[in-house]
Amino acid sequence: MMNQFEMKFITIPAGSFYMGTTTKNRQAALEETKDAKADDYLDEQPKHEVKFSQSFFLGQTEVTQSQWLKIMENRPGPEEYWKRSDWQNLPVVSVSWNMAKRFTEELSKMDSDYTYRLPTEAEWEYASRGGHQGLRPMAKDKLENHAWFIANSGDEPHPVATRQANDFGLYDMFGNAWEWVADWYAPDSYGDGSSRNNPMGPEKGHARIRRGGSYHCPIFQTRPGFRAANTPDTRYSVISFRVVAIPN
Repeated sequence: MMNQFEMKFITIPAGSFYMGTTTKNRQAALEETKDAKADDYLDEQPKHEVKFSQSFFLGQTEVTQSQWLKIMENRPGPEEYWKRSDWQNLPVVSVSWNMAKRFTEELSKMDSDYTYRLPTEAEWEYASRGGHQGLRPMAKDKLENHAWFIANSGDEPHPVATRQANDFGLYDMFGNAWEWVADWYAPDSYGDGSSRNNPMGPEKGHARIRRGGSYHCPIFQTRPGFRAANTPDTRYSVISFRVVAIPN
């Protein structure tokens, strides 16, 4: 699906998956991590089944600088990124969670056909796995084919959709830029007994979750289960987002 602003969306099918990281895969992640601590990644456990009763439309790419400029009429992030010849197709960065939410609100006002929002953490991980389980949905030595991260990025962002798509047809779910999701962060949210059907995360908190890693990230952060979080007003030159479209 493409909306009137030429933003492309992929239909993510209804279904179920196992969210989080097994003890075996957590150990594999620790082995990838420099200066790992024994309690790292405990917030990715327990691995648990999540169900989605309906399909949803998710942005095929991160929101680009040209899409942001068209809707918000300003240019966040490093000035050098806006001066590049490929500036239009770079992911917009230095966007806080609050700014990303504002984008969804403004886009919704301008489009009578769809309402927009950030994906939930569960939706994001389900989509990023593309129907696969394991530490990553591809072999470790194939990650560079799918993601811009520190091993191949030159420590700078790249135009979206210039690596291979995953099996759902989504680009840059790993690397290039971190992606804000809707949820508040809680380290024990996977084991708190809350709903496993279309989960929305904790009702309150101090930090919002970001997922997927960035062009600046080492390999241990570039995987579907890794969780990071910051206050909603945080702006880094490595953070972007993608959106969900809901038909009106």
